[in-house]
Amino acid sequence: MPNPNVRQVTDSLVLAALAHPLRRRLMDVLKVHGPSTVGLLAERTGQASANVSHHLKVLATAELVTEAPELARDRRERWWQLQSRGVRWSNADFDADPAARAVADAATSLNLDRQVALARAWHAATDEAQAAWSDGPFSTDRWLHLTPDELAELGREVIDLLARWGDREVPDDGRRREPVFLFAYGVPAQP
Repeated sequence: MPNPNVRQVTDSLVLAALAHPLRRRLMDVLKVHGPSTVGLLAERTGQASANVSHHLKVLATAELVTEAPELARDRRERWWQLQSRGVRWSNADFDADPAARAVADAATSLNLDRQVALARAWHAATDEAQAAWSDGPFSTDRWLHLTPDELAELGREVIDLLARWGDREVPDDGRRREPVFLFAYGVPAQP
């Protein structure tokens, strides 16, 4: 059953909007920190406000973000939020049009680059930062023998598990919780 909080993208123009490193990062910041102003997004990304504003307009045109006027304290303040908690696409949906498929491939490549960069940044963190997390951070891989249907079932189970943790009510127990990035891939491959 499709997740109502995840938008299924079938329009290459939407993928083209996603296929930019800063726009991908802005969406991540909104996902982690919730609705934000241009100023807050600029501060969190180290970008100029004008640059952030431009990229938010591109994301808004693609209906990936929307304004949240109810959060503004006055008419000058503009808040932005995600339209959906996540997006997903299948490159196969773009096979009929070579230009659209090139856009889908670029978006997929950018996504993988972003994911790997976050993992690399963790491994480059100071010993002190890593020690604070003890044995929490992990990586794992495993070779499996699966049919395409079994891989699809495994993927749904992994996505459901991450959704359960991501959508849970965060306990109000006084403990500090930091953003944690987790990604998993399951692709046919040869060793």
